Amino acid sequence: MTTAPSGGPHPPSQSSHPLRTIRDIRESLSEDQRRHFDTELADTEIEALPEMLHRWVTLSNDGFEEFLLSAPFEGLDFGARSYDEQTDTE
Repeated sequence: MTTAPSGGPHPPSQSSHPLRTIRDIRESLSEDQRRHFDTELADTEIEALPEMLHRWVTLSNDGFEEFLLSAPFEGLDFGARSYDEQTDTE
């Protein structure tokens, strides 16, 4: 349990994601993403922090990077151009 500034205890919140602290968010990001996160965190106004942190939690926890790394080009046909199949009518 954490203590709120008002002094009343609050039970830990039940969240749908495992990232609960700024450190958790940072550790889940790649080095490049971590630099962007740190820059945005430093420049974000306090009132906008919840929205900014929620966005980064979503980005770091969406599985998109794992998807790209697992089968990035599966099912894609490279080198084919639509105009290759057209006959020259000139």
